[in-house]
Amino acid sequence: MFHPGTLVLIMTVAVLAPLLAESTARWIRIPLVIFEIALGIVIGPGVLGWAQPDKVVDTLSDLGLAMLIFLAGYEIEFEEIPGRTLRHALGAWLLSLAAGIGLALALSGGETFKAFVIGTSLTSTALGTVLPILRDRGDLHTPFGRVMSTFGAVGEFGPVVAIALLLSGRKPGESTALLIGFAAVTAGAVWWAMRPRQPWFSRLIDTTLHSSGQFAVRLVMLLLAGMLALAQAFGLDILLGAFAAGVLTRLLLHGASPEHSAEVIGKVEALGFGFLVPLFYVVTGIDFDLYALLHDWRALVLVPVFLVLFLLVRGGPVHLLAPRGLARADRRALTLFVSTCLPLVVAITTIGVDQKVLGTDEAAALVGAAMLSVLLLPLLAMRTRAGRRPEKPPSASSTESEAW
Repeated sequence: MFHPGTLVLIMTVAVLAPLLAESTARWIRIPLVIFEIALGIVIGPGVLGWAQPDKVVDTLSDLGLAMLIFLAGYEIEFEEIPGRTLRHALGAWLLSLAAGIGLALALSGGETFKAFVIGTSLTSTALGTVLPILRDRGDLHTPFGRVMSTFGAVGEFGPVVAIALLLSGRKPGESTALLIGFAAVTAGAVWWAMRPRQPWFSRLIDTTLHSSGQFAVRLVMLLLAGMLALAQAFGLDILLGAFAAGVLTRLLLHGASPEHSAEVIGKVEALGFGFLVPLFYVVTGIDFDLYALLHDWRALVLVPVFLVLFLLVRGGPVHLLAPRGLARADRRALTLFVSTCLPLVVAITTIGVDQKVLGTDEAAALVGAAMLSVLLLPLLAMRTRAGRRPEKPPSASSTESEAW
């Protein structure tokens, strides 16, 4: 049953959140998502009990998470990423995964599937949360921004692949075959997206950009829906499809209509950050099991433990394998930014609770630590880089030599 009142409450919170964020910015700049989640907790069953999520709201929340991952995938400029940086980013994530699962095995007493859930949670990066911060500071297209985007993209994409391989409930061989099949179809879609478009295609984008037709926006939404459906058809997590859709959209728009791509994606961002993404964060707060956290001393103790593990497991290998050319302050900021997590922690812990291998108290502790990471780590990272002004992006030919 649909409860319109709950949707009204959620959108009220979505409007209040930026007002509160701006009103406190003169003293301390707190990420917007913290207000969205905190207000969601307040209207949820843990405090006031006003919100009653239903299937419609839950579906919109899932779409919000998919949109967040889609926009993160779109922001990655793969053509600007040096191959060596990408290899080191992948190596850092694989090291994080091994360390995370190893520590989780020790914490869980050898329960393998539970260790996969906890270990994978420790390796994610909230790229969709960090990129807007870098964009607002003018750092997104600088050498530091590109390094952060590379390490963050692997931290976003890697756990999604791990979910498909380790947490699907299928045999590893079967999961790998399905993943390869999905990759093959996606590669075909990438080939199509990179092909030159006919003149009518760009003309249609131009003529409908400011009309009710909105051809380009509708095409982007079709790509997103199609990739989500493709991932589901292969039995994979839809977040894998969302990330792939973001990459495809960038290739398609920049190839077909580079002069209008920024305006088109701006319209998509308006839908995402204006409606779907805040809805996901507010519902995350509503669904947060505050009772399990506050009435179990073990869960409370686990919150700072998991926060430290995010830094050690995810941030440690990144700090070790970061580009040598990064200044010391940038290396510390990179470590803090990549250790910021939340969306995938929510998704992974939900899988663990649904499959009854993770208790609600442990899930609440992981999500609580992820919330703290979003609150504290970007603030510390920005303070670390406070004295560094955004640099001009180097030319593509000099990017790798300067980064290394």
